Amino acid sequence: MRDAEFNEPDLVAVYDAVNTWARDDDFFLTAVGETPGARVLDLGCGTGRLALALAAAGHAVTGVDPARASLEAARAKPGAARVTWVEGTADVLPERAFDVAVMTSHVAQVFVDDGAWAQVLGRLVRALVPGGRLLFDARDPRARAWERWNPVDSRRRVRLGDGREAEVWTEVTAVAGGCVGFTHHYAFSGGAALVSSSTLRFRTEEELRASLERAGFRVERVYGGWDRQPAGEGDGEFVVVARAAA
Repeated sequence: MRDAEFNEPDLVAVYDAVNTWARDDDFFLTAVGETPGARVLDLGCGTGRLALALAAAGHAVTGVDPARASLEAARAKPGAARVTWVEGTADVLPERAFDVAVMTSHVAQVFVDDGAWAQVLGRLVRALVPGGRLLFDARDPRARAWERWNPVDSRRRVRLGDGREAEVWTEVTAVAGGCVGFTHHYAFSGGAALVSSSTLRFRTEEELRASLERAGFRVERVYGGWDRQPAGEGDGEFVVVARAAA
């Protein structure tokens, strides 16, 4: 199933068990905090890990995601009442409603088609107040992260909240035209087996900068990692800070 890790409740539970708080969350929490008491949009909020932390830090947070199962998991967590949860895409965003927008966990790479990516950026620039900030991450294609997405290097075993265990691994199915197709495999204790397939777009720094500028953003920084290293150094990431035109 396409993107089942976000839409299938059992796989959403695995996603939460695998993707715990990490250095990228520290970066976004700190960076958003440069605008105290901000109205924050978390686009592609998933199960709400960062949205909940931002709300606890005093921001007014709206989490938007098209995956109902992920949002249901978010709404069930402590502190969820502090966040406004919206099932939908960038198409539902109100205009001039947010001081800061974030797209984390490489959500930006989900928009494989350049037209779809341009449309999302256009929605975001209109959703931000003039001078509002957009923060997001995307993997640097020069780091070739997909080469580590194989059944050996990616295999792990996780324990879920209901006591079950799941063995998880990934295999790449296609690499072409800046896009990487892959499949996550899940083997649960008890014998159940599920898969989730997806495709991500790996854009260069130049492609990201150009697309942002066309949409009406001014790029302030492109870091190479969570410690704000220069692009091409650090963690194999592009961590982008852009500002909507005033």
